[in-house]
Amino acid sequence: MFTSRISSFYPLYTHRSILFARRFMSTAIALNPSEFVDFKLKNIESLTHNTSRFTFELPEHQSLGLHVASCILTKFIGPDGKPVIRPYTPTSETYVKGSWDLIIKRYDTGIMSSHIHNLKVGDTLSVKGPISKYPLKVNQHKSIALIAGGSGLTPILQLIYSILHDKEDVTKINFIFANVTPDDIILKDVLDELVKTHPDQLKVTYVVSRPPAEGWIGETGRVNAEMIRRHVPEIGTEGNKVFVCGPPGMMNAISGPKNPDLTQGELIGALKDLGLTSEQVFKF
Repeated sequence: MFTSRISSFYPLYTHRSILFARRFMSTAIALNPSEFVDFKLKNIESLTHNTSRFTFELPEHQSLGLHVASCILTKFIGPDGKPVIRPYTPTSETYVKGSWDLIIKRYDTGIMSSHIHNLKVGDTLSVKGPISKYPLKVNQHKSIALIAGGSGLTPILQLIYSILHDKEDVTKINFIFANVTPDDIILKDVLDELVKTHPDQLKVTYVVSRPPAEGWIGETGRVNAEMIRRHVPEIGTEGNKVFVCGPPGMMNAISGPKNPDLTQGELIGALKDLGLTSEQVFKF
């Protein structure tokens, strides 16, 4: 069952998790890994034509209780009376108190994304977690390559925030971010500011499949092996790890999908063509 498979991935205690615990030892944690907790919606901000940022309330002294890299489970009761449960990755930074954010892209066939987009300020969302995805340690990798499409940005942003805001972490980050049009690029202003403030540690390459007639200076087309090699020359070298998150078509082309049981699955696609092994790639 989908829900039970996800729920089996409980947090792993790593060096970064211990540092997190020390930082918040006097701070109450809002999340509960064993049961769903209701959070009140505080604000809705439109980011693109189909993507919004939903900010949920926390008491001033509480943090959500996330660690890197982890997600949460969201739940509501569907029209048929059965629970609908889906995983999402909050995008607010781990140390923030008083509120937390979800960035959600609305899909016409997405039951949970439509439900969240239909919420009004003051409504609540049931959440459980955190669920550990990739227990990243400080300086675990010499460099990381991040490849994401659309709302696949969310777990990637969690990694970027964690590394850049830890003064001890000197991991180099090279991010390829693919979207349909420039207007679809989520939080481009935030990413650009991070590049500006960390020019020696973070590089971001934007790719759009439908560029405007003029004015676009990023890459165009689909992300492929040649594009990856050109913008991430260190890919596949010793100490480099690749993280991928995106829609099914992109995952198939870049790395292959995860298995139905949520394990990593066989590595195929562009990264396989570049000579990488499954051990060098993580699929969110």
